[in-house]
Formats: sequence, structure tokens, C-alpha cells
Amino acid sequence: MILNARIPSGPIEKRWDTCKFEMKLVNPANKRKFNVLVVGSGLAGASAAATMAELGYNVKCFCFQDSPRRAHSIAAQGGINAAKNYQNDGDSIYRLFYDTVKGGDFRARESNVYRLAQISVNIIDQAVAQGVPFAREYGGMLANRSFGGAQVSRTFYARGQTGQQLLLGAYQALERQIGLGRVKMYARTEMLDLIVLDGKARGIVTRNLLTGQIDTHVADAVVLATGGYGNVFYLSTNAKGSNVTASWRAYKRGAFFGNPCFTQIHPTCIPVSGEYQSKLTLMSESLRNDGRIWVPKKEGDKRAPNEIPEFERDYYLERIYPSFGNLVPRDVASRAAKRMCDEGRGVGPAGLGVYLDFGASIDRLGKQAITERYGNLFEMYERITGESPYSTPMRIFPAVHYTMGGLWVDYHLMSTIPGLFVLGEANFSDHGANRLGASALMQGLADGYFIIPYTVGNYLASTAAGKLDEGAVSSAKESVEARLSTLLQVNGSRTVDSFHRDLGKTMWEYCGMARNAKGLEKAIGIIQGLRQEFWKDVKVLGAGADLNQSLEKAGRVADFLELGELMCLDALRREESCGGHFREEFQTPEGEAMRDDGKFAYAAAWQFQGEGQAPELHKEALSFEYVKPSQRSYK
Repeated sequence: MILNARIPSGPIEKRWDTCKFEMKLVNPANKRKFNVLVVGSGLAGASAAATMAELGYNVKCFCFQDSPRRAHSIAAQGGINAAKNYQNDGDSIYRLFYDTVKGGDFRARESNVYRLAQISVNIIDQAVAQGVPFAREYGGMLANRSFGGAQVSRTFYARGQTGQQLLLGAYQALERQIGLGRVKMYARTEMLDLIVLDGKARGIVTRNLLTGQIDTHVADAVVLATGGYGNVFYLSTNAKGSNVTASWRAYKRGAFFGNPCFTQIHPTCIPVSGEYQSKLTLMSESLRNDGRIWVPKKEGDKRAPNEIPEFERDYYLERIYPSFGNLVPRDVASRAAKRMCDEGRGVGPAGLGVYLDFGASIDRLGKQAITERYGNLFEMYERITGESPYSTPMRIFPAVHYTMGGLWVDYHLMSTIPGLFVLGEANFSDHGANRLGASALMQGLADGYFIIPYTVGNYLASTAAGKLDEGAVSSAKESVEARLSTLLQVNGSRTVDSFHRDLGKTMWEYCGMARNAKGLEKAIGIIQGLRQEFWKDVKVLGAGADLNQSLEKAGRVADFLELGELMCLDALRREESCGGHFREEFQTPEGEAMRDDGKFAYAAAWQFQGEGQAPELHKEALSFEYVKPSQRSYK
């Protein structure tokens, strides 16, 4: 199959405007004849549902949390990028586009990235109009701060809770439409399958997480905005409920999975504290504005940080990357931290940590200024570790954070299944092999507020719905019921969490910050064995399918066990290093990622071929007309 990304022709700065003008429209009287399902109610899902309902479509919105306010989008702390150039420091739409393509190590589609940079300026206006309390300068102007991978200040923020404030803005827009009767909200409801009729996405199968009831919902289009799959690693900065099931169901119904191995490791997380820890806590990248990262110069130095004099400290990011210093992109900072720990200079009880030190900034700016910028983050760190960052440097270490891979979509954000649109972190489209900090919120809101209302309308205006096949709808429902029944009947001896933890250890060891062919081949064998054991020996508690969190987790882990193998296969096939995908066999003498543009300048799109069959790889060639690929350098 030849992948058609449907990229408009012409100058890149005019492509989105051209595309919008050429799209077919649905007149206002006809919009209320169409039904749209939105799965997920985070930033991308809530903004999409609210905007389409305001346009006049009939919308159903689904989330497995008890409220859209519980979406994982609230966990994004540091800020949101926009090319407003309020600082007058040289920023522009083109520079944001350039930084994003370069930061993604030239593995993203140029046209999508440029559109994202264009729309970024509208997002801020939208959020301000909704009352989002962005930080402001003394004179009342919106404030900006710096983030990794950029030499300008373009990140808008609301202290350390930017995601939460932006979600509240989208949530109130969604609630307004719910109140008007234009959106029907289904909380505590999980999508367990996609209904495909005549080759088009026409609905979903859901399970009520409180009663266990299986229902079907049919519509004219389906929008997935279900977030990322970082919890395949078990330990990650994601909320515990975050999963891949909705995307994986769509993959097994025919949607291609794009770049599954592209995982972002965030350099600024609180280190693992014990064997039975269930998740990791992110410390915002914004801390790298004023915090200096260092390790002892001497191997095995176990002195308290305040006992190590300045001349015995290695501020290694400032030393290795003088142009960007502590604000190098996340993948670069993460690998550098790993190298320091591998050399025996890591700090903390396990030697898996580096210091993030605010001493110099407190001396320069005063404690009050640092408190105003990062007070809630400092409080969170002290609650978890018992140490105050005001007096003792933070200990941080890289951890799984974001997934750049996801369902493959074209320029219209439509998957390879007509009528199935995928937004935000659930798609693969904008970030390449490494996401720049503060760009996740930007993508989610751009997709939901400003792109999907046009592209869904174009699809509905161009496509005849076709007759609904009740038999196919019933078949999809029966398939879900049979799968749940099978999970309940295994009645083995091992807990769901034990399988998930073993999978996570395998993924982190062999498909984490560093990968090699031998390790990936070993991981594939381990995962296949785990999956076989899972279906023979998993213990799902409870006799019925009603309120049953053990059953919920079992279904999600079963999907992770299949996804993990695809991630390792994708990493094995990509014989180069790029962004967060670091193959040890392909690195420069300085230990930096070494791309192979001649062979791997493509987006991988994997097609499901059936149970027990190897998936088929399709390639979308990436062309670079405006930002010529070069060896990334932040020195």
C-alpha cells in the first residue's frame, strides 16, 4: 500500500490556508445530522469535542476517568510553546518550525510541523480568552521562559501547572456544550474496540467501568485522542491508567501504527526509590532555566552535595554543550546523564542520579523569585523525597515520559481507516524522534481547536455514510465479550501487575535509553514468552465483569504485551540513531546519535497482518525542502 499523506502543494507557509480553502464544507443546517464520537477528554479530546459541538455536530465524548478534569494532560507542568516573539529575541513561526524539525532529528513531516508552528500563535489567544492565568510581566504582558532545544524564550506558562490550567479552559468549553445538550459525556467508560463497516470507521464498543455493561455507539466519524503508551515500560511519568488499548484496537482493525519505537526519555525525573514503586514523578523541564546540572568530578564521590567544593563539580552539560548548556533537548540531556552514571559519577543511594542545583540562582535572584517561579514544584519534590531544593540540590534521573510514535495519520489527521481521526499524543505526526519540551500541549490544542473541525467536516461532506450493518456491530460487541470472558477464565497464579512489571523491565533494559540488535532480539523472545505465559497463568480477580479493576488492567496489559514486541521490532529495523532512538552500534566518536538519511529518512507505518503473523512495514518517505538535514549540534 502506498501511503498518501495528502500534503498540499505550494510554499509551505501557504499550505494550510490552501488546504482549508479547498476543503468541502458542511452547511450549518446539515451539521446537526452528523454524529461524531470523541474518545478521550484531555486537551486534544476536550478541545475537539467542544469545538465540533459548537459548530453544530452531535458529539459523544468518552473518558475512562470519573471526569475530564482527571485527564493526564494536567500533568504537563512547564509550559506551552508559541511563536509570539513577545521577547523580541529573534523568534518567529519559521524558527519554531526549524527548532521542532531539528529537535526531532529530521524524522518528522515538514508540512505538519510548519502548520503546528503557525497555529501556535492562535492557541495563546484562545487560552487567554478562556481565562487561562498565564504568568505575566510586571507591566501586564504575558511572560515567557526558555525550554530545551531553543535559544529563544517562547514558552508561556502558569507556574508549574500549565497543563492543568489549559485543561480547565478546554474543560469549561466542553462543559458548556454538555450543558447545551450538544455533547453527551460518558465518564468511566473505556473503548475496547473499533467498529469498521465497509472499510470506514463507524463506531466503537465500550465497557462501563462501574457496571461492566458492554455497549456499542455508532456515528459518522470517530476521533481518538487517548494519549500515549509510555506505560508499556511500567515505570513512567504517565498516570497509572494511561494505556494503548484504544489505539491498539484500531491498529488491529486496520489503522497503521507509526514509529512505535520513538519514545521520549525525560531527563528531569525523581529517581526510582524501590523495587515496588508503581510510577515516576516528573520535575518540569522549566527547572533547567535556573537549575544547574552537575555530578562530582571524582568517581565514587559519596559526599553530601554541599560538601563538594565548586572546583570538584562537573557541570557537564555546560562543558559539553556551551551554546545551549542546561537547555539542550531532552534526548541529549538524558543520554549525557546516563553517561555520567555509567562512569561511576552518579549520585544518590543507587548511583542513578545527577544534581539539579539552584544555589547560584537563589544567590543571584533571591529565594522569593525562585519560589514565585517554581514553588509548587519544590514543594512536590520535598513531599516525595523529604529534602528541600532550597538548601539541597535536587536529585534527578531520566525516565520514560512521552511517545512520539502513535497511529499513522495524514495531513488531515486521518488514519489509514477512513473516518478514523487521531489527535495529540495518540498520533505520530509532529515530533519526529524527539519532542521539544512544551510542545505537547501545543499539539493537543492545535489538533483539537484548529485542525480537526476542518478535516472532519471535509470528510463528512465528501463521504457517503453507507448503510449500517447491524450484524457487523453485533459481531464487534461479541468479540469484546469473548475476550473479557477468556481473561476471566484463565484463573492462573500470577497477578496482572507482575506481568506488567516484567514487561517494563525488559522494555527499559533493551528498548529504553540505549538499544542494540542483540538486546532487541533477546527482548522480542522474552516478550513472546511473557505473552504466552500471560494467557495461561494470569490471575484476574473477581468472578464477573462488573466493577472489576483487575479485569481493566488485564486487558490493558495484554495489549502492552503485543505493543512491546512491535516497538522492539521497529527499533531493530531502524539501523540508525536519531533523537530518542539510540542504537549503540550507530553513534559518533563523541557518543552522539548518528543518523542514516540515505536509508532511514522515512516514517515507519506498521500494518497488522493477523494473529501470529509478522506485521508489514510500510514507509512514508520524508522530504526536506526547507530544513536541510544535518548533524544535530548543540555545542
